[in-house]
Amino acid sequence: MRIEEKAGVLSDINITPLVDVMLVLLIIFMISAPLMTHTVKVRLPSTQKVMSDRTKYSPPLDLAIKANGSLYLNDRPVSHAALKARLGIYAHMSPQPELQVRADHATKWKVVRTMLSEARHVGMIRVGFVTTSDARS
Repeated sequence: MRIEEKAGVLSDINITPLVDVMLVLLIIFMISAPLMTHTVKVRLPSTQKVMSDRTKYSPPLDLAIKANGSLYLNDRPVSHAALKARLGIYAHMSPQPELQVRADHATKWKVVRTMLSEARHVGMIRVGFVTTSDARS
């Protein structure tokens, strides 16, 4: 008879590797802990907590430009003059919402460039383009 058949299945957990890892981590923390404290003590000035513009949120504006040059602001048709007036209002908001431009691929660049120029002229500084990934890649 073989010894393996008598002994059966060994189901004990070997904790030696666990202890080794824990000891290595303990040594690393013991060495690095003194390095994280500052040796030169300085009395820092105190401040009051102020809500910054980053904590405020303003939903983005969606400007869609169709191939024929028609404009849609947040999925509603808008004329050229009304768009310029609305962008002027949004430009003075705090925080300023981002203008996300979705132009049809057949739209002439001249139309898009005109819209970007007018948005910049009224004070819009946060402008982005919405695109899709090329499925052929």
